[in-house]
Formats: sequence, C-alpha cells, structure tokens
Amino acid sequence: MMDLTSRPHMSILRTLQLLIQRGGWDRTGIDDIQRDEASATSSNTLPKIAATPLSTTTLENNEINLSTKRASGFIDPEVERVNNKSVTCMIQKREIGPTFNPGQKCRINNHFLPNRMIPVAKYKSRAFCGSYSSDGKLLVTASQDNLLRIYNTQDGKFHEYKKIFAQNVSWSILDTAFSPDGNYIAYSSWSDALYLCSIYGDSTIQEALPLAPSDLGRFCVFSLVFSCDGKEILGAANDGCLYCYDRECHQPAIKIKGHTDDVNAVAFADNTSQILYSGGDDGLCKVWDRRTLNEANPHPVGVLAGHMDGITFIDPRGDGRYLLTNSKDQSIKLWDVRAFSSKEAEVNTRKAVANQDWDYRWHTHVPKQLYTSTSLLEGDTSIMTYRGHMVVQTLIRCHFSPAATTGQRYIYTGCGHGRIVIYDLLTGNIVRTLEGHEGCVRDVSWHPYHQEIISASWDGVIGCWRYSSQDSCPGTADSEWSDSCDQNWRSPD
Repeated sequence: MMDLTSRPHMSILRTLQLLIQRGGWDRTGIDDIQRDEASATSSNTLPKIAATPLSTTTLENNEINLSTKRASGFIDPEVERVNNKSVTCMIQKREIGPTFNPGQKCRINNHFLPNRMIPVAKYKSRAFCGSYSSDGKLLVTASQDNLLRIYNTQDGKFHEYKKIFAQNVSWSILDTAFSPDGNYIAYSSWSDALYLCSIYGDSTIQEALPLAPSDLGRFCVFSLVFSCDGKEILGAANDGCLYCYDRECHQPAIKIKGHTDDVNAVAFADNTSQILYSGGDDGLCKVWDRRTLNEANPHPVGVLAGHMDGITFIDPRGDGRYLLTNSKDQSIKLWDVRAFSSKEAEVNTRKAVANQDWDYRWHTHVPKQLYTSTSLLEGDTSIMTYRGHMVVQTLIRCHFSPAATTGQRYIYTGCGHGRIVIYDLLTGNIVRTLEGHEGCVRDVSWHPYHQEIISASWDGVIGCWRYSSQDSCPGTADSEWSDSCDQNWRSPD
C-alpha cells in the first residue's frame, strides 16, 4: 500500500492530474507509482504546535461527519464503509473500469495538499486581501498602498490585468468582494461609503455607496459580501451595525443594530440571501432572518455562543446549516445553526470577553490560558473547536476548503505568525502548516478547482501555494513592521 505521508515523485502528481482533469491514461504513470511505493519513506514532519484537539464526539454524531466523509472519498458511497484502497489500487481499477466519481477525485487530490510557496508579487506595503473569483479565473489583491490589483489566472499563471486606485482610503483597504457575475469589485475602508468599480470597464469611474452620514466621524466597514443575485451588498461596521446596500435603489435597504461593539464579520447563509450571519467583538455570532426582522427593534432568530473573545471572520459552508467562526480566543469553531445557544451561554461568552486583559492588536504573545485551552465555556453549542493558529494584530480569515477538489474536508486559516494552517475538519488535527511568510498572513483563498492556495501577508508578499515533491518553502523578502492595525486606525479630524 502506498505510504500517504511519503514524498512521491512529480510523475505521480502529473499522472493523477491527467486522470482527474482530462480522463486520460498513460501506462508509464502506473509504473512510476509502483516504483515510488517501493522506495518511499515517511517525511511528513509538521512544526510542533501547542494544540490539543478537543473531543470529536459531537462532530461524530452530527450529519456533517458522514456527508464530509462521503464527499471527500473517505467513505465509499457504494458500500458505506471506509475506503481503504490505495491510490495505486484506485488507478488500476480506473484503467479497466469507469471514470473516478467526485469522491474518488477528492480522495486523490487530498494526498497532494499545497506545501510550497511561489511568490506571485511583492508589494512595498502590507497586503490585506487576496481572493479568487468564484470561477477561479481572476485574483484580486488589496494592499496598504491603496491599490487593488487584478490578475488573470486562466492559464495557471498570474498576469496582472489591471490596477485600480482606491478612493477615499484611510489606513488601508480592508475587504474586497467580487460580484456574482464577475464584472464588479466592491471594497471597503475607513470611509462612510463602500466603493464599486468595474473589472472590464473604466475603473477610474467608481460608484460610491454611502452607508453612514458623512458627519458621523470614525466609520469603517470591516467585512462585505454580495448577495447571490448581486443586487445587494452586506457590510459589517464598527458602529455595531449591519448594513445592506440596495444597488438598484442606490441606498441602504437595511440597518441592523446587531452588536454592542464592532461588527467584524458578516455573511449570507445560502443562495436565498434571507438568512444573515454576523460576528463581533462581543464574541457572539448572531443569526438573522430578514423575513421576520423588525428593523426598529431587531432581534436575531438565534445566537451561537462559545468563543471567549471577539470574532474576526465568518465563513458559511453554503448549505444554510454550517458555518465557521474565527476568533481572537485563538480558535476556529464549527457550528450547526439548528443548535442555537442558551441565554446562559450568551451571558458566559459576554463575561469571558469582558475578562480578557490583553489586546490582540498589540500583544503578539497570546495569553497561555487561551492558546493552550482544552475546555469549553458552559453552554457552548459548537460542533468542533480547532486550535493551533494565532489570531493577532488583524482580522484573520478562515474558510472551508473547496467542495470540487477536497469535498470540504479541510479548514484553512491565516496566522499571525506568518503561516497558513490547514486542519482536518473531521479530527481537528493539523495536516499542514505552510511557512514562508515573514509577516502576519491576513487573508487566504483556495482556488475553487485546483489545489492552489493564495496567501496575502503583511510582509507584502502574495504567495501561491502548490504541491511540490520537495516539500519545502522558499524564504520571502524582509518585512517592515509598525505598531498599528486595521481595527485601531483613527480618521483625522
């Protein structure tokens, strides 16, 4: 049987990629694989990280456990049992039988997770954002030099297609979002408006989407996302509110006073755009139903409580049921929205947040009780907790890995110590730590159809991580550090 922790030759990867992407077959490929199995040695050593996965009992009893195992090829759907076949056996069966099913493709892909960084660009200022479009054909980055850069990635390379000079930027561009049709990009900053610009048209003509009165003073949108139909943009602001801007009416459609402090993250639960998620510095993730919402006296339909510090990001799975939250308490939590938290749990979260005596923006040394914690707050209804990355200095993002290539088997996140950390959703174990940056990795984006991760770091480097049999990461250029962050900037009087 093939040693899955070994360093296979590149011929294996090429053969498998051909099989998965094109359906072709080359007899020499199987010979290469068999020779490699005979000589491979284990060398998959991860950096030691002070992280102890919590109990997986709740996850094992939840439907996401079985659905993820099926989607990622961990379980053979025909017989509903663990798929113990080696990659070689799968390829031999493929030679005389039908094509690989989606689960089998994911199972093979998951043997070749990205492990080596190729620098895409080096900016003279911090990179804050980097994300693929939904079809993977474009990459947008945003940095502290007030520039959005769009790259064409259709041929597997990164061709700079356009630079867009952002307007009315203070401190930095903080978030970007592609419109569903792929024709526009929206971005936010310390400004009373979002800005919308054309990708293929004249990007010097940018539409301001005002959210707050210009005399309000210090105002910022930390997170934004388009609705499925592209008609609305949802934003999370530092005044404790969620804003939903109607592009057809050219005005805010909804303003929800949802949190007592900064709202750092927002998301639509699914394609209906009726259910909203929000997360803030109060440590709570709130679920809102627009169909029953009273804007004058807003109440969430449910609250997800369990974090001990503020939430920095939310990533929905896209099925309207599961979501991830990243937090300053140095953990990612997986939630099922059918299991809301009690009022007591909400109170416990508020108390835990109030008792924090450190500031993640300035203190890069995380309190030991957070980083090594193996206990849960009373009333925590999360399915699973993942620890091993560091959330410091800025609002670090996390995501589910793509369905098409991994079966959403993994959770990946940036890290305050210049890494990308990839967790196994099913076990909580760290399966990859990707080291190569010299500054905080704020944003990460996995290509929807290829084993390729983009990282945007405060060292100014945009990195592209792909699989390499050498299993090593080249160094990056020097970074320049300063003692500030996106959540602490103050606009001039």
